[in-house]
Formats: sequence, C-alpha cells, structure tokens
Amino acid sequence: MSLTGERIGKAMGAVGFGCVSGFAHLTALLPFWALYGIADVIYVLLYYVARYRRKMVRRNLTACFPHKSQQELKAIERQFYRNFADYIVETIKLLHISDREIKRRMQFGNIEILQQLLDRKRSVVAYFAHTFNWEWAPSVTLHCPRQIERGDVMCQIYRPLRNERFDKLMLKIRSRFGSVSVPKALALRKLLEYRREGVTTVTGFMSDQKPSHGDAIHIVDFLNRPTAVITGTETLARRMGMAAIYWDTVKLSRGHYRIDIKLMAEDASKTAEYELTDRYFKLLEETIRRNPAIWLWSHNRWKKFKV
Repeated sequence: MSLTGERIGKAMGAVGFGCVSGFAHLTALLPFWALYGIADVIYVLLYYVARYRRKMVRRNLTACFPHKSQQELKAIERQFYRNFADYIVETIKLLHISDREIKRRMQFGNIEILQQLLDRKRSVVAYFAHTFNWEWAPSVTLHCPRQIERGDVMCQIYRPLRNERFDKLMLKIRSRFGSVSVPKALALRKLLEYRREGVTTVTGFMSDQKPSHGDAIHIVDFLNRPTAVITGTETLARRMGMAAIYWDTVKLSRGHYRIDIKLMAEDASKTAEYELTDRYFKLLEETIRRNPAIWLWSHNRWKKFKV
C-alpha cells in the first residue's frame, strides 16, 4: 500500500531525526578538545556565513550598553557567538559525559545554602537565566547526593518543543543527572502533588523570558530599558511559601563554569508583591554587566514592550 503525502512526510521526518540523533550521539563521544574545534567552525558559520540574527544581537547590545564604543560592542558580539557555539557542542556532550567530568566542569558555589534549606525540608525555587551554559545546571543533583538519596527531587520547568522527537531528545539530555523536567503548564499542579506526597523539591525557572500571551506583566528597569517581565515564578513561590535562590553563573574558562547560589528569601510568602521579581532582575543585570557575552542576546527580549 502506498503512503500518503502526509505519511511520507512523517517517515522522512523520522529518518531525518534518526540521522541527526545518531550524529549527535557520535559527536558526544569526542573529547572536549575536538568538540571545541567543531565549535570554532560553528562560530564562523553562524557569525560570518549565516550571520545568524546579527542585526538583533547588535540592536540589543547597542540599546543596553549605550556608553560602550562600537569596538567594545563588536568584541562582546563576537564573544557571544563564540559562547553560543560552545553551548551547542557542550549541550550535545551531555549525551555522553561522566558524572565525574561534569562535576569538575560545572561547580556550585555556596552549595551549603541549598543543602541546608533542603535539610530543613524547605522546597526551593531557583531563579535562573539563559546564561551559558544553562543546560549544565541540572548537574546540581551531583552536589546534593545525601538529599537526593533520601528522596528530595530536583526539577526544571520547560516549554515543550513543537517537534515531538527533538523534544524527547532534549528531555533526555536535561534529565541526564536525574532531574525531572516539568512542562510550564503543569508546574503548579506538579509541585502541589509533590507537596502532598511530602517531597521536598528544588525547581529551576528560566525567569528571563519575555511574557507570553495571557501572562501577568510587570515593568522593570533592566539594562537601561523599561522591560516587561514575567512574574509567574514569584507568584508560585509566594503561593506555596517556598524559599527562593538566585543562580549566578560565572564562566571561568572555556568549558568550565560556576554557579554561585544567592539566597533571595527563606519564605517567599513573606515578601512584598514583585519584591522577588525586582530583586531577580537586579541580580541578573549584575551577572550580565560582569560578563555581557554570557547572556543570550539573539532573541527579541523586548518585543512586547517598545520604547
């Protein structure tokens, strides 16, 4: 029986995905020095050949750093694309990296803050951002072995990809170290379920995304620009009386990172409205100003609020 055009398209999609997945697994077996050689090629292709979103990146950098010279902005721009290329191969490497290696390359400063909160049975919201390499952050489970062994759960909230096959691949990568990926739409339901079961959780929220349709909007002064921000992380944390921390990413060198944990509130329910959101964006701005090339500049973060 012949396939319909729709079925052929699906079959071709499956074959194409199989090739991409197989190539990714083989690539992940390469040592880091070889992967960074590939990243150097990716950088050239993205920046000089495809010119991937260069106008967007340049526009964002110019608006956020009006006092920097064109030479300084171009240096940040090029380093951003180098970081982005590293991010690609580092994420693929998660398919075949040992616990020992990732623990050596992704460090966590002030981890005792998180450990102590969990020991006191305080569930935690971790405010995070698209700072390179955010895909390595779920390896925090390796730094809390005692808490994980007794049943504490590390989660990350994510937005499912439209392509189901690639979504499953990314879930596999993000769950590499035993964390649980929770769709954004089910976040509150899942965390309430954990609480009813007496499970203490740490949940990472990428809180630097622009508001989606229907989200409550709050305006903050962020990087010299009025910025519409989401408040859902704060709303959930306050409603559930969770502790709140900030994950401050530092890129130590190529392939080596540290996340410094900063306590924002031991009980979010005792904070004023928008206090956590405002505090988060001040901390994130400090992270970005310290190393501007570490943040994801290629997306139109200010699309819904023009100045």
